[in-house]
Amino acid sequence: METGTSIDKNGYEGIKNGSWFSQFRNGCNPWMARYVYGLIFLLANLLAWALRDYGRGALTEMRKFKNCKEGGECLGTEGVLRVSLGCFLFYFIMFLSTVGTSKTQSSRDKWHSGWWFAKLFMWLGLTIFPFLLPSSIIQLYGEIAHFGAGVFLLIQLISIISFITWLNECFQAQKDAERCHVHVMLLATTAYTVCILGVILMYIWYVPDPSCLLNIFFITWTLFLIQLMTSISLHPKINAGFLTPALMGLYIVFICWCAIRSEPVGETCNRKAEGSSRTDWLTIISFVVALLAMVIATFSTGVDSQCFQFRKDENHEEDEIPYGYGFFHFVFATGAMYFAMLLVGWNIHHSMKKWTIDVGWTSTWVRIVNEWLAVGVYIWMLVAPMVLKSRQTT
Repeated sequence: METGTSIDKNGYEGIKNGSWFSQFRNGCNPWMARYVYGLIFLLANLLAWALRDYGRGALTEMRKFKNCKEGGECLGTEGVLRVSLGCFLFYFIMFLSTVGTSKTQSSRDKWHSGWWFAKLFMWLGLTIFPFLLPSSIIQLYGEIAHFGAGVFLLIQLISIISFITWLNECFQAQKDAERCHVHVMLLATTAYTVCILGVILMYIWYVPDPSCLLNIFFITWTLFLIQLMTSISLHPKINAGFLTPALMGLYIVFICWCAIRSEPVGETCNRKAEGSSRTDWLTIISFVVALLAMVIATFSTGVDSQCFQFRKDENHEEDEIPYGYGFFHFVFATGAMYFAMLLVGWNIHHSMKKWTIDVGWTSTWVRIVNEWLAVGVYIWMLVAPMVLKSRQTT
């Protein structure tokens, strides 16, 4: 088996500070490894999509799939779940074998960063293994994947809020306070302007008739939540500034837009969805962008192993690992469940049309609840210090 090229302690620092290409050129190192794991995750996504959209003819020839509850039409959905299960098993095994790793050059560090032939065979074997399982087990995994995908969304949410808070702290920590204040104002003003423009466009695109009460509620409530976050952030007892609520506003406007876009094709209140009933280049490009965005989001969230601390710690010991290996693989394991839910529209009992992702009323409500949860977590992050402090003094 392959153990990878040995790199001494001094070599790690040079690789870390080197270019993106130099990280690949030096085989066994954690900075190159994260890209390889991301590539494996992307390949699993593409395989699941191919089986969903184009694998039904081949899957019907396999006897193992003839017990599919909904008949031939749900084979695409089962194909997604089987690939997702194999991907989940791979990253979960990597999580169990690397969690707790703290020092470079340890055996678990070398396992994480090397042994690529062994891990490649392991991934291929785990990808094939679910195709030998009965349909009942796959359906059970599909139900469990709802929970796992929710865990992924929660981790991603905390990571995004952590990044926004860290960005705000970086601006506040600048020595040139006056110049920094101008930059903060420009960034916040731009963010609020984009928020307002996004809300207006959603009213134009997704409320063609006054009877579209649900879309009116989604958009109006999003506007109210932006105002609520800003008011709480600017409260004299909190005084958290206006940059973080502005950036959070961008985030929830984007989630609201994605939620309404997820409404099923043919809904009279979603004119944009009507065009997706046919496959054109815009539909294909939108699908590819959405798929790549999900992979990038999983990758970036996995690297941020300090997201639950709501801070960024840049001080590392010389032989400390650059990111949490166990957390990295755990995020990818839950991400495997998440991409399955996107490709089946969070409903394992029906098939989706080609070149679509995250479409259906279940997808819409998942995103709306995620938006509300994001606001709730952000507001609690603002008021928690004051609440906890008042409890300690009583």
